[in-house]
Amino acid sequence: MSNRVERWKQFLKFLDPYRGVLALLAVFILGIVASPYDLAGRNVFLKSDVQWALLRMVAEYGILAAGMTLVILTGGIDLSVGSVLGMSGMVFSHLLIVAEWSAPAALAVGVLAGGAMGAVNGVLISRFGMQPFVATLASMVAARGLAKWVSDSKKIMTELELLPNGVAVRKVPEMFEVLGGRVGSSPVFVVTLIMVSVMVLGWWLLRKTMYGRSLYAIGGNEEAAKLSGLRVALNKTIAYALCGGLAGLAGVLHACQAKQGDPDAGSMYELDAIAAVVIGGTTLTGGRGGMILTLIGVLIIGYIDTVLSINNVQYPKRLVIKGTIIVIAVLIQQRRRH
Repeated sequence: MSNRVERWKQFLKFLDPYRGVLALLAVFILGIVASPYDLAGRNVFLKSDVQWALLRMVAEYGILAAGMTLVILTGGIDLSVGSVLGMSGMVFSHLLIVAEWSAPAALAVGVLAGGAMGAVNGVLISRFGMQPFVATLASMVAARGLAKWVSDSKKIMTELELLPNGVAVRKVPEMFEVLGGRVGSSPVFVVTLIMVSVMVLGWWLLRKTMYGRSLYAIGGNEEAAKLSGLRVALNKTIAYALCGGLAGLAGVLHACQAKQGDPDAGSMYELDAIAAVVIGGTTLTGGRGGMILTLIGVLIIGYIDTVLSINNVQYPKRLVIKGTIIVIAVLIQQRRRH
């Protein structure tokens, strides 16, 4: 019996590095099994348009999760990313539609607005010693307030134009069409391509640069990192600024896809970002994890959302399910540490 138990433990240890991929495969198989069939007898979950729509849906979450990974690796957390997404989208939309700025300038300011909010978080946490939960909770409220302040709590959209045939239409800015559309005639959405690019750059930053390695050191043991000469406060501030900047980018992309600025955009998105990071395997205590794991977590969240959606599960129930999955993922992490 003891030999059998030992062999089982060795087998589980062998599978441990592949747990994320195995979990993704399990969720994918679950999606196939739980999916309804259309009138033509095809599995809805396996339809190509559903899969491409899934990759478009998770793109914004993925960009947020990439930034969240940097912060969580230091042992912190950022609850403000959803509100920063909404704020940056409103700033971008206001400058592009109302102030009539050029598209590149409006995009740059929208992203920088998110980065500035993230930098404020970093300073409050690393320089003034505030707890990440408290600092980013305050920023979450402030960013949402700024999003509503920009347009007096109203959505920002182009005015209706009357065509010669009497039909009223909205002239959508070209930037909305470009960033909110597909790559040429392919089925790939621009936002999906941007998300993959962000993940690749994030992987390179963490694995190939001194800065990335410093984040692991800070999350593993902050005091030891200070004693070794690392500029802990600066590196943490940069991590939060990058997280905010990526939330700003996600906000711009959200506005382009929705073809409008919405002050309520990004509500509860922080839940999906944190869930993706944790489910992927990055530990909330910091020092362990990575961008590839986060990408796996993003896809798992996307597949779960898709399965629930095609089975008409109501949104409140989806939140309960996601919350339960986060708890299970954290418990598994704690069990592995001990």
